[in-house]
Amino acid sequence: MVTRLSLTAMHTFVRRLAPLFAVLAVGCAHVRPQTTATPAVQQVTFDDVVITGDLELEKLNDEELFAAGTSFYAAEDWAQAARYFSRICDFHPNSKHRRLALYNAGLSFEKLKAWDEAYAKFIELADPAKGTGDSLDAAFRVAEVLYHLERFAEAIDVLRVIADRPDLSVDKRIEARTQQGICELESNDMDTAEKSLRSVLAMYTEHPDKELIDEYFPAQAQFFVGEIYRLRYESVVLDANKSTEKLADDLEYKSELLLSSQGHYLRAIRLGNGYWATAAGQRIGQLYENMYDHMTNAPAPADLSQDEQDVYRAELRKKIRVLISKAITVYERTLEAAERIGAQSPFVEETRASLQRMKQLLLAEAKAEEEAPPPPPPPPPPAPKGKKAKPHS
Repeated sequence: MVTRLSLTAMHTFVRRLAPLFAVLAVGCAHVRPQTTATPAVQQVTFDDVVITGDLELEKLNDEELFAAGTSFYAAEDWAQAARYFSRICDFHPNSKHRRLALYNAGLSFEKLKAWDEAYAKFIELADPAKGTGDSLDAAFRVAEVLYHLERFAEAIDVLRVIADRPDLSVDKRIEARTQQGICELESNDMDTAEKSLRSVLAMYTEHPDKELIDEYFPAQAQFFVGEIYRLRYESVVLDANKSTEKLADDLEYKSELLLSSQGHYLRAIRLGNGYWATAAGQRIGQLYENMYDHMTNAPAPADLSQDEQDVYRAELRKKIRVLISKAITVYERTLEAAERIGAQSPFVEETRASLQRMKQLLLAEAKAEEEAPPPPPPPPPPAPKGKKAKPHS
């Protein structure tokens, strides 16, 4: 068993043992064995003692710790900021800085992706049901940390409580409901997620003074409704074993889902938030790129003859080149918009890479079309009964 002592307790422990050490030392110097027999040996052992605490910070008071933590946070030295703020939380329970130290330590741990440590700090402050100020902010941070820990059900519970509060401003309720919908989507509950996200869009649309609402969260809600339809679109598999008629139905349904997804991405762009506009533009181009991949890789319908399958592929290739051109156009416009507003995000880099890939694919398609032999002529129509079909000249 390991006994953990604070530095103060350790010093007291050592002082109290000092007389015992002195007696033992004197005894060892002067006591002689009375017989030549081997004396009985009594072995005394102590449990391991682990000294805990930060010796460097022990000498600092809460004011000095808070000032240093604030400086490290401003310098984006998250590890040191977390260290100094945590010292206040753990060793200065009555400090006037403790609440802010808890919050800032949580933020520092978030930057370090130390989610469990961040949760431990935020949960002390959070009050989703009644909190305001830092208690409400901490509740939002708790939900964010739970999201990263993939504890989605717990995050949803926290966010639902916040979103249902009539005493909060509409922008706070929109923020909470948007994040709730995203957690529901991460839980693979797409129908519930769509309902939550559409309620956000309704709140935003119906509000008489939209200038009071940060467009970030309505744009995020539109983007994620687009994501729901994109996931549904990707789940439709074009199965060549189905009949031509059934395959055509699947392709039509898949195209409808693509258009629905694209529509929500376009509405996200129109809301004017740079981050989500860039993300939505990248996703639209990705939709066209994905449709191209699906259609080129899907086998021809099994109920077609070999000649009919060759004609099918040749005609399909001509039509789906349009998808490449559309993807290129969307990617180019997305990058132009990102450069105009100075947006920097992972979506910008993905868009740049996708644009280059689509341009190379378009060149390859054009070259393949030039080198491909002409498709075979369609088979002649069946001859009427009693007459022979005329041969082609």
